[in-house]
Amino acid sequence: MIRLFMVLAGLGLVGLGVLAFGGDDVAAKLKEGDPAPAFALPAQDGKTYRLADLKGKWVVLYFYPKDDTPGCTKEGCDFRDQYARVKKTGAVILGVSKDSLESHRKFAEKFSFPFPLLADEDVKVCTAYGAFGPKTLYGRIFKGIIRTTVVIGPDGKVRKIFSKVRVDGHVEEVLQVIEKGV
Repeated sequence: MIRLFMVLAGLGLVGLGVLAFGGDDVAAKLKEGDPAPAFALPAQDGKTYRLADLKGKWVVLYFYPKDDTPGCTKEGCDFRDQYARVKKTGAVILGVSKDSLESHRKFAEKFSFPFPLLADEDVKVCTAYGAFGPKTLYGRIFKGIIRTTVVIGPDGKVRKIFSKVRVDGHVEEVLQVIEKGV
């Protein structure tokens, strides 16, 4: 561990290295069964969505890195394509990223998303749900949104956390949780 610290220090990545290996990142400690952190975020449809207003419903909160990028588009389109099935369960789908409302509006219109995209520009909600932290891309360590889906039960408790989501087959996994009422 000391050798790793020295390497990271030499690269100027000490702070990120500490976060990547546990650090003080309290948000990453959100666990299934915990009360879901409260939030109130604006969406591209002009409304503000509050978790408190959704009590009694299943909520699928999916965090994604960036509007109109290949993986995020595929994930959004997969949720769109299964929207009727999700709606049949009474669940609500909410997409969350740090993109602006204008970016969300264009993204939602371009792909005809029937669900709101919430703007968390200061990443406070992403952080509270453990969906913001160190990532690696092409060997570079940086902080960003980690593709994560959190399923919240009608009682307001976290029922399932899907971390570091692989897009293919993910919506089916989410639907299985909701339909089984885990």
